[in-house]
Amino acid sequence: MQLGMVGLGRMGANIVRRLMRAGHDCVVYDRDPKPGAALAADGAVVAADLKDMVAKLNAPRAIWMMLPAGEITEKTLAELAAMLTPGDTLIDGGNAFWKDDVRRGRELAAKGIHYMDVGTSGGVHGLDRGYCLMIGGDREAFGRLEPIYKALAPGKGEIEPTRHRDGRNPTSEQGYLHCGPVGAGHFVKMIHNGIEYGMMQAFAEGFDLLRNASAKEGLPPEYGFDFDVAEISEVWRRGSVVTSWLLDLTAEALAADDELSSYSGNVSDSGEGRWTVQAAIETATPAEVLTSSLYTRFRSRKDHTFAEKVLSAMRAGFGGHVEPRKQG
Repeated sequence: MQLGMVGLGRMGANIVRRLMRAGHDCVVYDRDPKPGAALAADGAVVAADLKDMVAKLNAPRAIWMMLPAGEITEKTLAELAAMLTPGDTLIDGGNAFWKDDVRRGRELAAKGIHYMDVGTSGGVHGLDRGYCLMIGGDREAFGRLEPIYKALAPGKGEIEPTRHRDGRNPTSEQGYLHCGPVGAGHFVKMIHNGIEYGMMQAFAEGFDLLRNASAKEGLPPEYGFDFDVAEISEVWRRGSVVTSWLLDLTAEALAADDELSSYSGNVSDSGEGRWTVQAAIETATPAEVLTSSLYTRFRSRKDHTFAEKVLSAMRAGFGGHVEPRKQG
């Protein structure tokens, strides 16, 4: 199949590479010409601008936007919508707010253009590991573009099959799922990231407790322990019920430097955590852990602990997120 990709950052460029590896054709555009030139060497067709991209794609077109949520995505979507024709499809694979998707879908449907919101998880490692895709939009558009989603997803791999799944949706086992109408994909991804916040916070606090186990003023010496947290993270990777990719990333960071001295502990939040808490309030759903983990990130920008350094290390590991630079 043929796909246009707007936005060639860490994930956008690797999505293109993974698709081309699977035999799909890609037309790419980014305001910065450098990533496009690199992809051209791998076989991508580079567009000079959005108009040129639309001209280079065969109808019915499919264009994937991989841009930061907010103004730049809204502006790009509006420009593309003015150029596309009925039957074309616009995809937002970034971390957009699901209510914005509902509005966009309604506006584009009036023009006969399909809109799909695709929650994309996999970070900077998605090129080789594949991407978990949570997809919202109408069934017609999903069916036409399913070869794209299947190529991006990791497939069954070596993961142990889940018991009692006879007769259930087979795409979930491949790593992609049509979650429902427009907005559903990013809603599921929002909750996914909220859970991610909570899991990361649990690991961070646990390692902070291990590291501080010897710092017990006023207690007998035999009640203190001098733990090697790097070795504990490694042993937990082998058969433990807390085994996960987040633990893998933590173990890797601690093996490189068990003090995590290259991290300040200033932990940003990308938006989904706030939206998750907002959804919890709107639906009167108790979400104490998710809410607390978000507030901890706020606090980390003023008061850094070893736990926050662990959070920073995990974020750098899965998403290439760099800590904000100090102001002043």
